[in-house]
Amino acid sequence: MAHAPLVSPEWLHDRLQAPDIVVLDASWYLPAAGRDPEAEYRAAHIPGARRFDLDAMSDTESSLPHMLPRPEVFAARMRALGVGDGMQIVVYDGQGLFSAPRVWWMLKAFGVRDALVLDGGLPAWIAAGYPTEEGEPHPHERRHFSARLDHGAVADADDVARALETGSAQVVDARSATRFRGEEPEPRPGVRPGHMPGACNLHYAALQRDGRMKTPEELKSVFAENGVDPDRPIVTTCGSGVTAAIIALALETMGRPARSLYDGSWSEWGADQARAVATGA
Repeated sequence: MAHAPLVSPEWLHDRLQAPDIVVLDASWYLPAAGRDPEAEYRAAHIPGARRFDLDAMSDTESSLPHMLPRPEVFAARMRALGVGDGMQIVVYDGQGLFSAPRVWWMLKAFGVRDALVLDGGLPAWIAAGYPTEEGEPHPHERRHFSARLDHGAVADADDVARALETGSAQVVDARSATRFRGEEPEPRPGVRPGHMPGACNLHYAALQRDGRMKTPEELKSVFAENGVDPDRPIVTTCGSGVTAAIIALALETMGRPARSLYDGSWSEWGADQARAVATGA
């Protein structure tokens, strides 16, 4: 059973033809995965799903990956997808639960009230026996979409530094333990290995089982085992702001929303020579 804002394949299948529901294929992969989300969308996607290109929908003028664009830019791109105010938006990806939470967080940050994530993504949809369709994205009639940024949902490097210095919030890093400890090089040139001094490590994969989110009860244990208190404010971070949203989504399913997400994440902090870096556990 999925817990809001997660929905099951059965839930989506029963409502797929509803006029106020729009489905977004938000698949995105790390280069090492060797997967092409555009080709995969053309080969098989949930019927009627629209293609949400995470790179194209982010700030294309920033040197950092996946940064939020300006609200008016995001609104224009959503209108071009035929997504309008008041629609219920269901996001999924081809890995199960990887990039869709980032898009869910983007929608929430820009004021969308009814944004949901398909638990298990396209693999769960196919495993449930539901059909897919192939082909290029279809053009859609433009709708009015309003985007108003919730500045409190987005942390910058100074916000993170203050949280670490004062203890006003826990900074939780979703990267793997080896990257957190600085035992492997970062995938982006010029970014030092390691982590922010005082940050906690909770690898996003620990929150999932077979591409689906664990239950709120199981998640509570995972957070405790990793030294994170969900009842205290949390700022999430990762390599480029994608898997940090998986932690934010987990907290939301537990009824304990994260304070904010560090949009620049380690791509920014690790490249800034003025910021302290720690290694080891």
